[in-house]
Amino acid sequence: MAANDVLDQAIANMPRGGPDASWLDRRFETDALEYLDRDDVPDEVKQRVIGMLDRLGALTSQHEKHARTALEVVADVPNPRILELGAGHGKLSAQILEQHPTATVTVSDVDPTSVANIAGGELGDHPRARAQVIDATAIDAADNSYDLVVFALAFHHLPPAVACRAIAEATRVGKRFLVIDLRRQNPFATMLFPVLALPVNLILLPWSWVWPGLHDGFISALRAYSPSALEALARAADPAMRVEVLPSKTRFGPPSITVVFSRSDAADRG
Repeated sequence: MAANDVLDQAIANMPRGGPDASWLDRRFETDALEYLDRDDVPDEVKQRVIGMLDRLGALTSQHEKHARTALEVVADVPNPRILELGAGHGKLSAQILEQHPTATVTVSDVDPTSVANIAGGELGDHPRARAQVIDATAIDAADNSYDLVVFALAFHHLPPAVACRAIAEATRVGKRFLVIDLRRQNPFATMLFPVLALPVNLILLPWSWVWPGLHDGFISALRAYSPSALEALARAADPAMRVEVLPSKTRFGPPSITVVFSRSDAADRG
């Protein structure tokens, strides 16, 4: 078998906890899909989950904090061109536009319903924004089209082989690729998730959103990547890939991890 085939197989089978994940950590994985990833789930239910994520993000100021993080990564760029992948509700891009007077954003998601909702809202009328259906593994854009590609709180939806392709593609079309996502916890902390999340959901969310929120939240915790897993994915995408883990600014909500990927030749590409 060719070396690339061996590497591809190793990445496809890599645990979410990374190549050296413990036996117990490997048991705390699942092939079950979140509602957002299932074809048999009505759009109405998926939009409830997206609404839940939007509401929690607003209440914990995640949208503003993540936008600030994104803009700090491109602080050296006067007029940053930013692509958001897996936008869902689009509130991160909305905050980027609010916080930066000249930034332009392409707000995207693989789900046409979400993109249609974004295009039909305030972002759809914003002169510095456009909404587009985009698959993170096949971005219809030339090399170096963006100063920054952002994927916030949704990277764990991608299986390892797909995640590796997304890193390769995002660092092709963008100088930097910022991933903000759930940080993988140890199995004991993961077991506590439903106990801790239920009262928060009951207080903050409409009743019809509680079960979808708990369902997707727990599966997200099982599918979250560890720092070593993200490092392995980056090296598989490009052995010379630069990986920088930034300090997390999240004080409320599940622990998060913030990583910037960039290719060694990014500066030479413009």
